[in-house]
Amino acid sequence: MSLHAPSTLPSFSTHGIKTAFRPKAPVDLESTGLSLAMIEGLILKYLTAAGLASGRRIAEELGLPFGILQDVLRRLKETRLVSYENTLPGNDFEYRASDTGRDRAMSYARETAYIGTAPVPYKPYLEAVAQQTINNEHPKESDLRRAFSDLLVSEEMFKMLGPAINSGRGMFLYGPAGNGKTSIAERITRCFGTTVWIPKVLLIEGQIVKLFDPVNHEPVEEEERKGSLLRTEDYDKRWIHIRRPTLVAGGELTMENLEIHYDAQNRICEAPLQMKSNMGTLLIDDFGRQRMPPIELLNRWIVPLEKRYDFLKLPNGKVVRVPFDQLILFSTNLEPKQLVDEAFLRRIPYKIEAKDPTEPMFRKMIEIFAPILGFKQVNWKAVDYLIATHYTAKNRPMRACQPRDLLLQIRNYCIYHQVPLEMTEEYFDHACKNYFTVM
Repeated sequence: MSLHAPSTLPSFSTHGIKTAFRPKAPVDLESTGLSLAMIEGLILKYLTAAGLASGRRIAEELGLPFGILQDVLRRLKETRLVSYENTLPGNDFEYRASDTGRDRAMSYARETAYIGTAPVPYKPYLEAVAQQTINNEHPKESDLRRAFSDLLVSEEMFKMLGPAINSGRGMFLYGPAGNGKTSIAERITRCFGTTVWIPKVLLIEGQIVKLFDPVNHEPVEEEERKGSLLRTEDYDKRWIHIRRPTLVAGGELTMENLEIHYDAQNRICEAPLQMKSNMGTLLIDDFGRQRMPPIELLNRWIVPLEKRYDFLKLPNGKVVRVPFDQLILFSTNLEPKQLVDEAFLRRIPYKIEAKDPTEPMFRKMIEIFAPILGFKQVNWKAVDYLIATHYTAKNRPMRACQPRDLLLQIRNYCIYHQVPLEMTEEYFDHACKNYFTVM
């Protein structure tokens, strides 16, 4: 299988912008689920850092309705923790923290230096995961073909992928390097058309835990929400609407990545990768090449894979049960039985091999990539020479990445030497000499 458009993923179809769950905006202090002290602390820390801000700007920063914060700000004014600087339209003011307010902010900062969106209590998050679980999604063949529209995948593999994805459990993708395992895994989440809501920040047993990760979570664009069935004006702004996430962990994965990370200096926690991937897909790429032994990772996850929940330890020593709600993919160049025992293999019910492409598929990939890389036409005589000389004669297996890689070699050669971009036997010889020298 080979990328048709290497730098892009197929877009979601219009039916993808929908969700049964939508976080309702709080209507009063009680419905935020937060204490008055928590909100006061966030306001005072923000004003101490910002210097001066309107009530509506503070509400935007905290993700809470202005109407709720008006009462809190009035109380802070009455207790002389803030002062009014200027009167603004719409029954608003510009606020500044007083000296006493700044001292109070420093006291709050000793508990946590976090400034930003107000956290969401843990219980609503659990309810959101239950309502948006990936197990409720059952992609059809049309969804798979849309998601894999830029990959050349054999029908044999396509028929195996469908049931595996629908299981919502997990799978091994194995086979030689260069046959598109990572590319396949990255597109699997695209089979699940819906989007999901997640809190930006959680409050778990008194601990601030950052959940939203701008590197791994892709927000739904505002114009897409406006064109959907969602009413965006009255949702809880502490939540963010994202596409179902796909997180990838490669050889850099360590046991520390699977636990809550605690920033001791600022006293802020960050969710581990499996929690960030909830309601989406988690790819353990190049499995078996991590710094930890495979058995160590498997022992860590053997219960979560079976029970669909995990246990995480907070810096205050408390242990919390968290959802383990994602499709787990293990991508490896090795046979699964070389890495894990039979007991673990039973918990990963699908094992799918990314096989070497056939010669017709190899030729098709050259045909697909040629115009993308700027070739005006395919010189099939030169391609025949490439296959006969550098594959058949050398008993060399074909890999799905090679058509693109070899054509890129030719392209770079032609650009450097300022000669017309074309496929010739000589250029294929040059490309193969570079490409296969140590293979």
